[in-house]
Amino acid sequence: MSDTFAQKVTWTSKSAFLLAAIGCAVGLGNLWRFPYIAGQNGGSAFIMIYVGFVFLLGVPLIMSELAIGREGKLSAVGTMQKLTAQGYNPIWKIIGWISVLVPVLGLSYYCVIAGWSVDYIFKAAMGDFSNIDAAGSGAIFQEAQDNWPVLIFWFTLFLFTTITIISLGVKNGLEKAVKLMLPALFVILVFLAIYAMSTGDSNKAIEFLLNPDFSKLTPRAILEALGQALFSLAIGVGGLITYGAYLPDDVSLPKSAGLIAIADTMVALLAGFAIFPIVFEYGLEPSEGPGLIFATLPIAFGQMPGGILFGTLFFVLLSFAALSSTIGMLEPVVAWLEDRGLSRKKTAWMAGMIAWSLGIFMVLSFNLLVDYMPLNFIPLYEGKNLFGIMDYTVANVLIPINALMIGLFAGWAMSNELAEKQFGFAYGSPQFSLWRVSTKYIATIAITIVVYGMIFGNPF
Repeated sequence: MSDTFAQKVTWTSKSAFLLAAIGCAVGLGNLWRFPYIAGQNGGSAFIMIYVGFVFLLGVPLIMSELAIGREGKLSAVGTMQKLTAQGYNPIWKIIGWISVLVPVLGLSYYCVIAGWSVDYIFKAAMGDFSNIDAAGSGAIFQEAQDNWPVLIFWFTLFLFTTITIISLGVKNGLEKAVKLMLPALFVILVFLAIYAMSTGDSNKAIEFLLNPDFSKLTPRAILEALGQALFSLAIGVGGLITYGAYLPDDVSLPKSAGLIAIADTMVALLAGFAIFPIVFEYGLEPSEGPGLIFATLPIAFGQMPGGILFGTLFFVLLSFAALSSTIGMLEPVVAWLEDRGLSRKKTAWMAGMIAWSLGIFMVLSFNLLVDYMPLNFIPLYEGKNLFGIMDYTVANVLIPINALMIGLFAGWAMSNELAEKQFGFAYGSPQFSLWRVSTKYIATIAITIVVYGMIFGNPF
């Protein structure tokens, strides 16, 4: 019997669902983006605001996405079409379509970065970082970017691994993968955090991560914290709606959303404790930017005791986190194609090859097409090559817009009956009122500010 929506596929257990949903949220946003964003915005003060957004806005929106998916029990597109057929305004179909568009576009460039992490596993294991300085680390990174055939190899390997897992089905592919990767990810991350705190500058790291300096908390930093919370929790990406469609009716959505947010936040904070002691011990710059992971940290790996093991495990961790996210990206697209009667294996490879075709141009954006900026005449994309255009469009335009649409739908359109049925809250209860106020007012206003800031510039 094949895994299709028509046969009402469900998770084999609550733990399988939670691991998959946590894996969908946990990714490069936690391990690659969060450390340098926190570093650029003063550390602990930023982290406190970020955590506040995760629970005040993130949890209600996760609940809403899961509720939408479980109510429809179809792909994101099929679910929104089903709901509009039941009387909801057809405009809400846009949630479904963006929830399919974002994953396929996101895969095209996300797997490029993920491919770097796999490449760096071997570089770290072979001692390529031993005794290198900043110039040496930069040269290794630049050499990797210039070698486009090798970049295509790692990108292809990572994407095809994702396709293979999804093609095996929900039970035999997706569930088995997350049951292996997510526990391993947490074990590796805890080990790295303990090791970093014991060998690095733990005092300075603790002060940076836990002693807030609110003088560094600018309006722009608050906007960054909100955007990072949405990005980190995978809100608006489509994976949570799709995973909700496989969810039995007896699983509590509020508890599940809370556990997802807690696990995601733990990973982000543990990443800070694994990275910043090393950064401070070796005099590196915590606000280095995206190069912190691939250009700056290898300098420390090459000097610290046990650096080969630490560096290798770190990039294994990064690869696992990325893979748990990419399978969560491909599943919504495959689910939509399955709704149309196509087999899972065909749809997985069909969707994957679309992402691969786009991804080739993303790879070439770091070498042969590095100076090709076709949308330079649009202020929003000025100075951005093909990779930059795709990254900005997905992360800073489509995801926030979809998160806003989900917030608007949940807060203003979702019926009290549907919400009561999915959440188990009685209308008028404190829990129900908190969810409704958060989605109806707080989330929609906050995300509107994010969308405005991302598209038109800093509103403050």
